[in-house]
Amino acid sequence: MTQLKLARLPDRTPVKLTITITPDLQDALQAYAGFYQAQYGVEEPVTELVPAILSAFLDGDRHFVRARAAAQRGRS
Repeated sequence: MTQLKLARLPDRTPVKLTITITPDLQDALQAYAGFYQAQYGVEEPVTELVPAILSAFLDGDRHFVRARAAAQRGRS
């Protein structure tokens, strides 16, 4: 069987997550949304920004990225 260049696509089923945050964090997220709008000229709701913020945070944590990659290699 011939292998395709493109790997099988990962599961893209959205997962809904409900959290409770502090008023200070809510204020900070609203401020971030304001800075985002000023920077890019596009108003995005906090609910759209949070997943991108979390992804950027996790992708930027070198120790987490290495540990996760090692764990995934161990499962292969």
